[in-house]
Amino acid sequence: MKNILHIISSPRGESSFSIKLGKAIVEKIQNVYAGSSVTEYGLISKNFPHLEEHHVRSFYTPAEERSPEAVAALAHSDEAISAIRNADFIVIGAPLYNFGIHSSLKAWIDHITRIGETFKYTEKGPEGLIHGKKVYIAMSSGDVYSHGEAAGYDFVSPYLKTILGFLGLTDVTVFRIEGTAIDGIKEGAVEKGINSILID
Repeated sequence: MKNILHIISSPRGESSFSIKLGKAIVEKIQNVYAGSSVTEYGLISKNFPHLEEHHVRSFYTPAEERSPEAVAALAHSDEAISAIRNADFIVIGAPLYNFGIHSSLKAWIDHITRIGETFKYTEKGPEGLIHGKKVYIAMSSGDVYSHGEAAGYDFVSPYLKTILGFLGLTDVTVFRIEGTAIDGIKEGAVEKGINSILID
């Protein structure tokens, strides 16, 4: 049995295209790996916090020296990292907002990118510490960013591939529902995106 972690960063609920796509990816994983468990990790509903001074200070405090306040400050980070470690598949919902990711997803990334936990520095440079996971990105956008004139404005998929790779998560595939604001494209955008899903 496989464990699937579904990260949800859209604030749009049931009307969200990235959530629809993410759930379709999860369903297709379950079709291939029958009996797989799913954990939905809603960053909006969790009110996932942006980094503040007490978070960063706690990151760099040795475990044996952490006060109860420091331990509390690490709660979101520890929980998020534990969820990643327990997952075989990670599905990340990533709607494109103003050419980038939603701030809740950035906050989640900031909390899981921890020296000594998910990466370390060596004489040969940085080394990711999270391995053996397959990541699917469920990306949605009003315009078409996979190719054409707008492709250079996609700072979602390149950024996610880079930061995830930094952590050791190098097996990343992007699926898209795109063109949802464009007449003549939006009508078939959801079906096209879902039909593009291939699970390997």
